Amino acid sequence: MIVITEAICQKVIDNKNSFVAVEGVFASMASGDAYNFPVIREDIGYADAIYGFKSGFDKTAKTLGLKSGGYWPGNMKNGLTNHQSTIFLFNADTGQIKAMVGGNYLTAMRTAAASSVSIEHLARKNSKVLGFIGAGHQSTFQLRAAVERRNFEKVVAWNLHKEMLPNLQAVAEELGLAFEAMEREEVAAQSDVIITITSAHEALLMKSWIKPGTHIACMGTDTKGKQEIDPEIFAVASVFTDEVAQSISIGEAQHAIKSGIIFKNNITPIGNVINADHIGRKTDSEITIFDGTGVGLQDLAVAEVAVVAAKKLQLAKNIDVYS
Repeated sequence: MIVITEAICQKVIDNKNSFVAVEGVFASMASGDAYNFPVIREDIGYADAIYGFKSGFDKTAKTLGLKSGGYWPGNMKNGLTNHQSTIFLFNADTGQIKAMVGGNYLTAMRTAAASSVSIEHLARKNSKVLGFIGAGHQSTFQLRAAVERRNFEKVVAWNLHKEMLPNLQAVAEELGLAFEAMEREEVAAQSDVIITITSAHEALLMKSWIKPGTHIACMGTDTKGKQEIDPEIFAVASVFTDEVAQSISIGEAQHAIKSGIIFKNNITPIGNVINADHIGRKTDSEITIFDGTGVGLQDLAVAEVAVVAAKKLQLAKNIDVYS
């Protein structure tokens, strides 16, 4: 079994190779060559933690495995990130374990890559202002990935806890972008692209605030009950997702589906756009939504890249667990 630590992952995975891996697996899912297994995600009744498993199989790449982990809201006070996970890869021919890979950094990278893929394929080419609803740990990864897809000139942001905004501001300024903190309504008014990345259970963006041509990447809702935007926005937007089954059950679309605002067939896998089976954005005035629920195959695809790269650089540790 190959062991890839968090430190090694940070050496071998960047925005470029994570983007390629995630874009590729979305395309494979849409073509039917890869599929995710049902998600298990539960409140364990201890430490306010949410824990679960995401898994899947890519027949073409022979990638089989799972990510085990969840959300521990008290971790930050102990110097740890709230999201904790580990990825396990298995040999598809034998079922034996192939690799154990640290999942914290990779989860942040693959989540940022997913919104980045949506920006590449759905956002207006002339998008200049990037908005954030949420400025936690994940937001800086989102920002670094997003700027590689469009020539943004300014970042505007809102966060419930304003003391976290300087972290996002520092990265924006490092990237040579102007930054301004403001209220949610103004973020919506100024932004060409909005990334929502929170753990909210209520609408933080309202329909009346969204201007024509906006692309919204909803990246925080991955559990039943969570919510970031007004469901009525779905009524006036073209909706895309990583996986439709997750979008309607644990993603942002769950609320619009429950209210009858949209139906399952109103949601398009972004892989269809990548594969040129769907046009994607039709006009510059169209509002587009990407419901990024986070699929197991994203984790597995990026973990496979990490294993190959680490082995090439002789950074991987090998443990014989079957002797």
